[in-house]
Amino acid sequence: MTDPTPEPDQAEQDLRSVDEQIARVLQAAVRPRPVRVAISEAQGLLCAEEVVAEHALPGFDQAAVDGYAVRSVDVRADGEEPVQLPVVGEIPAGSRQPRRLQPGQAVRVATGAPLPTLADAVVPTAFTDGHPAKVTIHRSVPSAAYVRRTGEDVQIGDVAVRQGDTIGAAQVGLLAAVGRSKVLVYPRPRVSIVSVGDELVDIDRTPTTGQVYDVNSYALAAAARDAGAEVSRVGIVPSDPKRLREVVEGRLLMSEVVVVAGGAGGTAGDEVQAALSDLGEIDTTRVGMHPGSAQGFGRLGPDSVPTFLIPANPMSALVVFEVLIRPLIRAARGTRNPHRRTVSARLLSPVSSTKGRRGYLRGQLLRDESTGEYLVQPLGTSGAHLLASLAEANCLVNVDEDLTEVPAGEQVKVTFLAQRG
Repeated sequence: MTDPTPEPDQAEQDLRSVDEQIARVLQAAVRPRPVRVAISEAQGLLCAEEVVAEHALPGFDQAAVDGYAVRSVDVRADGEEPVQLPVVGEIPAGSRQPRRLQPGQAVRVATGAPLPTLADAVVPTAFTDGHPAKVTIHRSVPSAAYVRRTGEDVQIGDVAVRQGDTIGAAQVGLLAAVGRSKVLVYPRPRVSIVSVGDELVDIDRTPTTGQVYDVNSYALAAAARDAGAEVSRVGIVPSDPKRLREVVEGRLLMSEVVVVAGGAGGTAGDEVQAALSDLGEIDTTRVGMHPGSAQGFGRLGPDSVPTFLIPANPMSALVVFEVLIRPLIRAARGTRNPHRRTVSARLLSPVSSTKGRRGYLRGQLLRDESTGEYLVQPLGTSGAHLLASLAEANCLVNVDEDLTEVPAGEQVKVTFLAQRG
């Protein structure tokens, strides 16, 4: 598997390692400032505060089932003989009228209803004959049976949601349960995607000779959303230096990350770098990976916004995104581990790679049902242009820099991609 365009020979020492490039990129991650949002808008975001409960949950002793509120000592009988108690009232859920239970009495209660004073247990209806006036109880219950005690879930002063927790459905429910309508969160980092190239046309036009559809702005925008970003797909920008600089400069004011596809490799890449040079320094040292060795990274504008120049080839662009840009977005979100999960898998077919560069090859990861072993089938290893094979892939096969051939049956490291379906 090779990069999409021939590259000049370089000594291995001139290539920056992938790990060093990842470290440089992650050092630039800046978490957006926290904002306070309604809890209905907080799902999927990271909590930016310790939410301390100001009210107990539940806020009162309540029935956990439909049944009869009783004193547990009144329903104990030698040999488990049935016990009869007069029913002196009924308490529905939501009742705000206080009731007091006298010894030797029962009160009918609905699930969630407040318990009357002195009651310490609930006898489920299924343990009784269900009589509305004088109930026969066939089974005794211990104290606290079928009762949700005050503060059983959350006590006053408990931390309901911790800073750094991802707010999911359960956290939204807990915030509502403790009476919080808003919560402080870290917003999604804003990512702008720009495609550069005079040969590009948008997908609502028909390309003529020498023109191709703009694939990158759509594919990279989707990848950035999958990573958890708020995405602005700027679309196609002509290679005119003045216009390109204006567009990128504008995006730097409203983004935490800017990605310029078609901005690395060859003459076009040199022109893009020159157009952006007065916005900040861009490092274009080649990285020891394939595809995607030709790339640029810098921090541009007054806010030092991380900016990527990546290849025009969609396959290479997506691999660079997976290896470098996605971890930056995840780190900017505050994710504890910004990298995708990796496992060891046994190759089902041999693969080849380029010496001195870490290979990222498309693959389908499988699992042997009988042994639990991971297996991986390489896909489309004949070139970097096969975008269709990436659509079929659910992992990237990582081939070490010092290997050029890996035979079938060997163990390799594979990186999970997003699950389909």
